[in-house]
Amino acid sequence: MIEHNKNNSGSENTSSVSDSRTDDTVKNAVIVERNSKIKSNDIPVEVQEIKPEKKENFFLEILKIVALAIIIVTPIRLFIAQPFIVDGASMDNTFASGEYLIVDQLSYYFKEPQRNDVIVFRFPLEPSKFFIKRIIGLPNDTVILQGKTTTIINKDNPSGFIVDESYLSSENIVNNELTVTLGEDEYFVLGDNRAKSYDSRSWGTLNRENITGRAFIRLFPVTKLSIFPGK
Repeated sequence: MIEHNKNNSGSENTSSVSDSRTDDTVKNAVIVERNSKIKSNDIPVEVQEIKPEKKENFFLEILKIVALAIIIVTPIRLFIAQPFIVDGASMDNTFASGEYLIVDQLSYYFKEPQRNDVIVFRFPLEPSKFFIKRIIGLPNDTVILQGKTTTIINKDNPSGFIVDESYLSSENIVNNELTVTLGEDEYFVLGDNRAKSYDSRSWGTLNRENITGRAFIRLFPVTKLSIFPGK
């Protein structure tokens, strides 16, 4: 218990007691600081410097994304699959104008095109244009169009057989009179809308090298979404 004297010098006594405590506190603080310095010197400290991240140019980032997209998409479009939009009525009622197709370009690297395949190819008389038709005659076949009937004669069928064309609509069938014998790597193609198709009946046979691929997926309209449409 500390007793305070109530006299004229009381305030000075109180002050001196207060000063004495302050000196002790300062001394203790100095001792603690020295001790902490000694301890910190004993322990190695790893200093990590944090540098602000450099913000790259926005347009440079866009260019990188575009370049990456080109690197990924180009081989796919050149060798695997490619989108096409049907334009015209030559394949009615199997395909309508405006339908969106994905064309398989890979399969024909491993096997030959087959009869009844719906294919996309470069038009022989104007290679910048693409046509879509159905394969009717294969290499070395003899194709006979007589009336509304298509007959194929080949090595395996010397007597000939009539092609099943049940996919045709009655209003799209026309009378034809034509006989064509195909050579190596030649195909005979027709549109499913025979009345309005510009095909092998008019411009001749299709060479193998002009074939891009076969119709693989119909994406649009979604109500007609299908794999290998036209089969």
